[in-house]
Amino acid sequence: MLNKLPHFPGVAGPVVVIVMDGYGLPKSDVGSAIAAARKPTLDRLFAECPHIRLRAHGTAVGMPSDDDMGNSEVGHNAIGAGQVYAQGAALVANAIADGAIWQGEAWQQVVAGAKAGRGVIHFIGLFSDGNVHSHIDHLKAMVVRAKEEGVAKVRIHALLDGRDVPETSALDYVVPFEAFLAEISDASFDARIASGGGRQYITMDRYDANWAMVEKGWKTHVLGEGPQFANATAAVNGLRERHPGTIDQDLPEFVIADAGQPIGTIEDGDAVVFYNFRGDRAIEITRAFVEADFDKFDRVRWPQVTYAGMLQYDGDLQLPKRFLVAPPAIKDTSAEWFSKLGLAQFACSETQKFGHVTYFWNGNRSGRFDGETWQEVPSDVVPFEQRPWMKSAEIADAMIAAVRSGQYKVLRCNFANGDMVGHTGNFEAATIAVEAVDLALSRLLPAIAAAGGVALITADHGNADEMFELDKKTQQPALNKDGSYKAKTAHTLNPVPLILFGGGDRLALQQTATAGLSNLAATVANLLGYDKHPSWDDSLLEIR
Repeated sequence: MLNKLPHFPGVAGPVVVIVMDGYGLPKSDVGSAIAAARKPTLDRLFAECPHIRLRAHGTAVGMPSDDDMGNSEVGHNAIGAGQVYAQGAALVANAIADGAIWQGEAWQQVVAGAKAGRGVIHFIGLFSDGNVHSHIDHLKAMVVRAKEEGVAKVRIHALLDGRDVPETSALDYVVPFEAFLAEISDASFDARIASGGGRQYITMDRYDANWAMVEKGWKTHVLGEGPQFANATAAVNGLRERHPGTIDQDLPEFVIADAGQPIGTIEDGDAVVFYNFRGDRAIEITRAFVEADFDKFDRVRWPQVTYAGMLQYDGDLQLPKRFLVAPPAIKDTSAEWFSKLGLAQFACSETQKFGHVTYFWNGNRSGRFDGETWQEVPSDVVPFEQRPWMKSAEIADAMIAAVRSGQYKVLRCNFANGDMVGHTGNFEAATIAVEAVDLALSRLLPAIAAAGGVALITADHGNADEMFELDKKTQQPALNKDGSYKAKTAHTLNPVPLILFGGGDRLALQQTATAGLSNLAATVANLLGYDKHPSWDDSLLEIR
């Protein structure tokens, strides 16, 4: 159990962790929706309250290198667990590098299943090197291995990115990959891209927000329904002509066909690998493949396949049962230990980030710990730039009610705006998104103060802080051919803030060279009057 601090009894009221998703600290005001936003509450917090910078990307959150951006999954893992675990990207890269993935039972079953059926392995996943949900190098390695194993045919169902990578970069991946597939194919091995579409248009929904996306993906990948093209390069070019101004993540579905017949429908006896390593946008399509009593949409037909995920996307629900690489076993999370102390906890966000303050926060577990109350605010099913305020007001309402109830000692919430709207590339909407969160804080913080509590205000990674792509040579905003700024839709490598609101002059924050998201759990424990768990990274709280 956690030990009480001998010199500090803890704050009188609740400790509230507020995650402003996608709120990084920009290097320059140019292209920063955060700098452009009117945010009097945050301006006052930075002027009057203790605050430091936290690392939220790269090795600080378990990614392979410091060139890798952070993301909401690994960020909330680190915040909730109080420690850094090697994450999906690193786990998969290591398993491929040392060959462990090929020796694993799951890969061997995939190959055996394909050979026992029609000789086909289908690979479905995000088609880029963003390294947030997937990496195209992992796919390439599996295609090469499939040929070495004597598999006859590979079909790839490519979900176009434009979100973790530049917004219209699809051909940078499609063209060389189709050339690679043509080169590796021969008389005994046939590898081609068979279908695809934008990640925000088909397949990759999360948190049950929009099952129609998954249904469209099913019809595209499994049934082969959709606009037909000769190859994926032609598909991207053709869809851009038909839908001018549409960025990659929003491009409609496409199907590759020969003589009017789809080349890659998924049939009985095939093997299917969903090669994303991140879980949130992989769970729904996985359910469609593996659940006998599936009822979210009419599958029309349910092919009996050997299905595997790159990782297991939900350990509690065992989705899927077959997976190529074991996920990190996250132990001793803060929510678990606060539960053992008998501290009532409250977690709230809207649908888009609800799993982050629950599932990911709790170490990739979908079940509650004793004493936890979760409240989900349903997200609007509209493009986020159309309602950039999202559900910030409703989340603030729920948090204020929970604080005022006096029932909870530890509370947490996520305002999704800066991330979800930042991903659209719409600068004006992202500015409004930041302003909406600032307004929510202006309402929530007084309730926390009135309850004698404190708030730790932070973020899981950057996004709205850098809305324009930077020229690699000049580090200035890059321009399109028409002179407009080139929109950036990916996360940033910038640090994030940690602000301590409340607690009086006795409490401050320590800036250290290694301060990161994983230091938050111990900081919360100290604010509650407890020492940190031995496995957690150090607290950043300074008690005077």
